[in-house]
Amino acid sequence: MVELLSLVLVVVASSVSLFMAWIIGAGSAGATPFAPAVGANAISIMRAGLVVGVIAFLGALVQGESVSSAIGTGLIDGVSLSPVAAVVVLLLAGGLMAAGIVTGIPIATAFTVTGAVIGIGVALGGTPAWAKYQEIASVWVLTPFVGGGLAYGLARLLSREWAPESICIPALAASVSAVVANIEFAMLGGETGGQSLARALGASLAPATAHGSLVVTLSFAVVAATLVRLDIHRDEHRAMNRFLLALGSLVAFSAGGSQVGLAVGPLLPLFDTMAIPLFAVLFGGGVGILVGAWMGAPRMIKSLSQDYSSLGPRRAISALIPSFLIAQVAVFLGVPVSFNEIVVSAIIGSGAAITGGAGISRAKILKTLGAWVGSFVLSFSTGYLLFTVVSMAS
Repeated sequence: MVELLSLVLVVVASSVSLFMAWIIGAGSAGATPFAPAVGANAISIMRAGLVVGVIAFLGALVQGESVSSAIGTGLIDGVSLSPVAAVVVLLLAGGLMAAGIVTGIPIATAFTVTGAVIGIGVALGGTPAWAKYQEIASVWVLTPFVGGGLAYGLARLLSREWAPESICIPALAASVSAVVANIEFAMLGGETGGQSLARALGASLAPATAHGSLVVTLSFAVVAATLVRLDIHRDEHRAMNRFLLALGSLVAFSAGGSQVGLAVGPLLPLFDTMAIPLFAVLFGGGVGILVGAWMGAPRMIKSLSQDYSSLGPRRAISALIPSFLIAQVAVFLGVPVSFNEIVVSAIIGSGAAITGGAGISRAKILKTLGAWVGSFVLSFSTGYLLFTVVSMAS
């Protein structure tokens, strides 16, 4: 009887986890990255949905470990989520997400899952991981200011006559490529942990790893800048669109690596006891995101692309670059983040650079902020009370 109950819990938890992964793929991870490129007519809606699903899936496999581990074991000290607790977390978070979709309230997945895990962990008798909370709170609070500020600065730069695209866009491509060269990938580190392409290739170029890393980083930057500059000289419009597609791919990859942890993280303590490898868990979450992107993202992309089309390629580029950078910082730190918060902040910043804030609805911003804060508070309090009741009943 006990084994049957455990099996039922595993099936229920896995099903809800896949549902969350599907929603993530159909929403922020699947629709946001390529909406600017669709708005600029750089790629069709259906092709964007197919491509973003595959790229997000790869991001989930390659970079999903950091945030997944933080959600599963890093938010509460002293206890692990029991099978029942994992089910309650996922049902609560999935239920709030579904309610947000029905009502149109922008429920933030990262805030919801994080709040539920902490609330239920405290109800289990765990000790709050204050150091991790400070790290998470810092990223959450700074994201609108850093992302919006970077987007504002980039949009202002790209709108200046003295800063032509033939110079600015290759420079931005070089900067982004340098970051890509230094992203850590778990598959490159082996048993020692993640390692970047710059370190992996640099170690074979020079005895001093730091020096070799610098050579590889500069090589990535120079090659990217040269290719983009040549492309702009051939056809500036198509070059801008192709750069948008490249940025969209990087954002989709980052979204997969970041958001998959929200869907599968609560399951890690449960699956650890069953000796299920992390790769298999990430693979399942990545498949959920992939299917969600293929089935649901095209409709969302069509809706969002109408908003992005009014931005133009320069403002879209200004919004995507900070989104990519912040997402990668969050993955590196193992901090769950809301992609809606990242992208909305960047869009507001790039828009303010051109319109001076005239077209920005302050009431809508306050409503969105209230929904984000409410997502965390509601999930935390509900999780704590719900699991207290469940524990008393059992």
